[in-house]
Amino acid sequence: MGAKNASSARGGQAERAPPPIRRTACISPSSAYLCTACAKPALHLNPRFRPMSLSLYDVTIPVFLRNFANLTEILKKGEAFADEEGMAHEELLGARLIEDMHPLTAQVQRASDTAKFVAVRLGRVENMPMADDEKTFADLHARIDRTVEFLKSVDRASMDNREDAEVVLTTRTGSTTFTGTSYVLNFALPNFFFHVTTAYDLLRHKGVPIGKMDYLGRA
Repeated sequence: MGAKNASSARGGQAERAPPPIRRTACISPSSAYLCTACAKPALHLNPRFRPMSLSLYDVTIPVFLRNFANLTEILKKGEAFADEEGMAHEELLGARLIEDMHPLTAQVQRASDTAKFVAVRLGRVENMPMADDEKTFADLHARIDRTVEFLKSVDRASMDNREDAEVVLTTRTGSTTFTGTSYVLNFALPNFFFHVTTAYDLLRHKGVPIGKMDYLGRA
């Protein structure tokens, strides 16, 4: 079918080219991806494009606070389950999937430490050491409460422009150097969720009636 016939088949109206993008800050892109003036993604040439900005604070502190709230409720259900079943609390608190792993109490402690150290290393606030001596559910709740209080005290501005800050993580096996961003995305968040998830798994393994929505939390 020729161009004329194709136009007629659409009701006699010729196909129109899309209107040109109005460019306010940059010259035309050299490719579909980069602007030749500022080397930023060419999408920002579109006046309708609104980039989303997330700070290191946004992707850490509120995330930690929500998940500590969820973990608190999970621990409460674990304690209630033990009481209903006549199970010693120590059986849950000392639960492991295998002998060489850390128990439930340590999972909460490590989640607490991971969250605190984000504030310390990126927010440059003084650490609040905790002794890792929790032995009861009440102790674990108190540990979470102190951690939450500490996190709530962090000024979001203290973490501004820390994406490229050097963060050196030293462990028994050596040291690793991160940027602020890679520390958060490649270590802190995965490590935090590893321990929160393990705490959930240990309680579920022992029969505590919890599920995905207890882990995720409800709006």
